[in-house]
Parts: sequence; structure tokens; C-alpha cells
Amino acid sequence: MAFNVTLRHSGRTFQVEPGEPVLTAALRQGIGLPYGCKNGACGSCKGMLIEGEVEHGPHAASALANDEKMRGGALLCCANPLSDLLIDIREVNGAGDMPIKKLPCRVNVINRVVDDVVIMGLQLPANERLQFFAGQYLEFILRDGQRRSYSIANAPHHEGLLELHIRHMPGGQFTDHVFGSMKEREILRFEGPLGTFFLRENSDKPIVLLASGTGFAPIKAIIEHAIFKKIERPMTLYWGARRKKDLYLLTLAQEWASQVPNFTFVPVLSDAPLEDAWQGRRGLVHHAVIADLPDLSAHQVYACGAPVMVEAARRDFIGQHGLPDDEFFADAFTSAADLANPLQD
Repeated sequence: MAFNVTLRHSGRTFQVEPGEPVLTAALRQGIGLPYGCKNGACGSCKGMLIEGEVEHGPHAASALANDEKMRGGALLCCANPLSDLLIDIREVNGAGDMPIKKLPCRVNVINRVVDDVVIMGLQLPANERLQFFAGQYLEFILRDGQRRSYSIANAPHHEGLLELHIRHMPGGQFTDHVFGSMKEREILRFEGPLGTFFLRENSDKPIVLLASGTGFAPIKAIIEHAIFKKIERPMTLYWGARRKKDLYLLTLAQEWASQVPNFTFVPVLSDAPLEDAWQGRRGLVHHAVIADLPDLSAHQVYACGAPVMVEAARRDFIGQHGLPDDEFFADAFTSAADLANPLQD
């Protein structure tokens, strides 16, 4: 039987069909709930059960620990109701405004900027235009039905190709193809836009942008959007990587810092070799934020990159440095490898 789900803050109610996860039902009915990977790995869709029971499908322990589950935590992308529910979760205004489409596209550009990162440009059919929020992502639909998610790296006002930043994951079905045999003019299919990682423009708080590796892609889109909209809130970009070459668009970020008012760029390397002759900041990128901004109570944070970085930043910023829980927005990059880690039921 179907169950009713009520959202505590707004009082909005929607129905969940048998065998349907709560998040899937919400998105199907235009209810804007936060989410990222949709496969139980990132934790972005975590809410709190006030009333009712759910049964969880497989998910990563890092996304919802057993002690959180005992306190009523629920991972809505893999939570199936066993009764009517009352849920406490932050809603996302505007998330349901963008139509989600399945579209073909042509690979127009494959630009290898470093040995393990390409910037790919996708050409849509002449009569199609993808509406999206800066920071959202798309999912390629592979021939066997599997999906691979990549953030859109350009802002919505950009009239050219859709830009993606793709890192090679050796042994990965899709990225081995991208870095091995993919040719320009190849036709791909994708679904998008997806995700709730985008700039909340109804705030005047200073913005901290936190990226690791190709987590820079959606951050780039958000920055370009803010520049285009002439948003004057202070923005500080912290971009972390192991080596200098991994900051694959370093010059672009430096140009923003020199040309955009109220914009600061802080690159951070965790494992710079001697040949990099690195004179900048070292260590974990979220530690650099804490060193500069020990009190985050008046800020908003947008974090994207490896799940370990995103979760460490969430834990430390909120738990120890005053960041309000509802001012941390994240998109943790998950992969097949992440889902191969031990899951809990």
C-alpha cells in the first residue's frame, strides 16, 4: 500500500508508492529535497524521522552510520516507508523548477588539460537547450544501462557547449573509454539536470567555496554565475589537490582573484613534490579554511569533491567552528569504487 509523507517545516505532503524510496517519490511529484548521488553513498539526502518507520536498502556506512539510524536518521534515497512518515529535512526552493530531460549529445571537444583530466565539450541537438542551476550535474546513460555522473562546469548563461571535467579512474568502464578510444563526434545520452548543489541567492552571507580535484567543476560554474549576476557577496575559493598539476585550471582561478572584486583564491597542496617548488599553503584543504576562518557562524559553505573531504569538512565546520547545519551545501563525488566499499543494510 501507498504511504503519506509529511515534511515537518512546510507541512507539504506527498505519497510514496510500494517499493519506492522517499526521495524518488518526492522528486517525481516536484518536491525539492536535497540529494546528490541517489545511490546511498554521499549522505546529502539525510533527514530525521519524527514519526513512522522506514526500511533502508544498501548504503554506505559513511552516509548513514548505525548510531545516526538509531536516533532516527534516514537516508531518503534508499528509505522505503513502512508507515506514514513525518520527516524533518531542509527543503530546496527552486529545485523542482528545472525540467529533467533525457537527451542525446555529441562529443565536440576532448581537451586533455593534464595527463588524467580532460575537459569535455558536449553539443546538444540544434532544437534543444538544457536549463539548469550552476552546480548541478548530469548522468550519462551507458549502453548497458549503467550511469556515470558529472557536474556541469559552465554557468547557465553560457551559450556554447556543455562543459564537463572528467578525471581518469583506471579500470573504470567509462573513463577508460574517454581516455582510450573515445573520438570527437561520438554520440552519448544523458539525463539532467540533477542535484540540489547550487548557489542560494537569497542570502547575503560571505561564501566559502571548497573543492578538491575535479570537484572544482561545479564550483567553477557557481563562480561564473555569481560573476555574471554581479553578486557582491565576498567569495573565497579553497581548491585542494595533491600536486600543482592537479590544479588544472590554476591560471583561471588566479585571474578571478586579480579581476573580480571581493574574490579570494587559496590553493592548497597536500603532497607537493620538490619539483613543484610550491610556495603556497600545504595540508588538508578544509584545515586551511579553519585556519583562516575559525568562526564560520556567519558564512555559507559550498563543498565539492572526494567524500572523505566533504564529510571531514561537514563534521569539523559544523561541530567545532560554528557553521549552521543548514548553511553547508555539498556534492560528494561518488563512484563505483565508493559503492564497492562495505555497505550496510
